[in-house]
Amino acid sequence: MMLDKIANQPVIETERFDLRPLRKSDQGLIAMHAGDVRVAKNTSAVPHPYPPGAAEAFVTRAQKDDRVEDIWAIDGTKSGGPEVMGLISLKRMDRSQSEIGYWVAPAFWNTGLASQAVGALIEANPQKCKTVFGQVFQDNAASARVLTNCGFEYLGDAETFSVARNAKVPTWTYSRKLD
Repeated sequence: MMLDKIANQPVIETERFDLRPLRKSDQGLIAMHAGDVRVAKNTSAVPHPYPPGAAEAFVTRAQKDDRVEDIWAIDGTKSGGPEVMGLISLKRMDRSQSEIGYWVAPAFWNTGLASQAVGALIEANPQKCKTVFGQVFQDNAASARVLTNCGFEYLGDAETFSVARNAKVPTWTYSRKLD
């Protein structure tokens, strides 16, 4: 019998949900939500259509000891919600900096979930960051509001490649100092 490997990262508790490391049992919900074109097109790395086995490979990478990105499930079971309402991550950069990334399942859009998750992760600061950066597509104003609601300041425009869109997409870049 193979037990789930628990990633070396903290569980961050809020009243509404917990941010917890990914586990193998999350694969189905991750595949379902990431397979939604509305989610995929608002990310740079999620492909559409979402290929078979992608969620399994994603969870396996998230559980590696030598990973550069910590990924948490936004788990709503404590308030009667599903085990995966979205994902949030911090990717390590140099000089005590990280980049935040997140997506929320469409059923939870416009509920404040993303702002609460970003706020909880920033407050916990599990990577002991001095600065956190975030980048959102310019056609996703709701995601930009999440960052500004959580104290991020606009830095400038850029562009990044979106796998689901198969195109470069204009972005806004934000940062927040934590020290």
